[in-house]
Amino acid sequence: MNDFFNKDIISIKDYTRDQLENIFEYTDKMMALDPIKRREICKGKTLSYLFYEPSTRTRLSFESAIASIGGNSLGISDISSSSTQKGESLGDTVKIMSIYSDVLVLRHPLDGSSRFASEISSKPVINAGSGTEEHPTQAIQDLFTIKKEKKKIDGLKIGIVGDLKYGRTVYSLLSGLGNYDVEVHLISPESLRIRSDSIYDIKKKISFTESTDIEEHIDDLDVVYVTRIQKERFPDEEEYLKVKGSYIIGLDLLQKMKDDTIILHPLPRLDEIATDVDKTKNAKYFQQAEYGKYTRAAMLGLILNENGF
Repeated sequence: MNDFFNKDIISIKDYTRDQLENIFEYTDKMMALDPIKRREICKGKTLSYLFYEPSTRTRLSFESAIASIGGNSLGISDISSSSTQKGESLGDTVKIMSIYSDVLVLRHPLDGSSRFASEISSKPVINAGSGTEEHPTQAIQDLFTIKKEKKKIDGLKIGIVGDLKYGRTVYSLLSGLGNYDVEVHLISPESLRIRSDSIYDIKKKISFTESTDIEEHIDDLDVVYVTRIQKERFPDEEEYLKVKGSYIIGLDLLQKMKDDTIILHPLPRLDEIATDVDKTKNAKYFQQAEYGKYTRAAMLGLILNENGF
């Protein structure tokens, strides 16, 4: 039985541990498939994308994913050249896009946008980032990367560093980690601490500490998940400048970590990870991006095929 067939992906909170593990199993299967057989999975299917915010990795990851399983893609990556400039509502745009496709991927700056789209779309909707809320497929990609690189998730000590207030990847990742037995350390500037109202349920599932000092737990972490301080989310640029460059992962800090600590980042990065870290065995953020293609291909394969693949 395929639990994901014709279903939306709006929030990682909608998934149980067993369902996440099922996605991971299908991702492993996807990676092992012969490319020719892989292209039969969604042959003739169309993915449409609707991005009201800039995106490179997520949009291209979905385009690459659907192409790798035999489908095609079309969509709007720049709303300045779309009918939204004429005043067309999100609802009407979603209805039209769903007519043209089998699955719709949406990124929008407003909280609740993907949930709204799923209620009016005639086709499954995938949330590719809704306001400051969530980015569920990124979190699934992150969890898969951790499991693939560390061979487990249970029992790990995970540090999440940077913009925890506005970073929607953080909220999705924490919700996903709530399905596992982990110890989490949240490290951020005081003004960018995790929003307490958004982690009410997470607190019931995860043990975590909060700190402004990145070195406090650095020698004990198995995973360091670094996030960009997001200038575009700040209502006041002066506030952004106060915290810009608060934490930088360089070779000096890397030497204080355990030998097998892995460093992750949802990307894009600015200066929060020095480029000379890229060549170390600890740097897994580009591998993380590659895993994202396969996790999304697996999810699309499950959504678009009643019996899986």
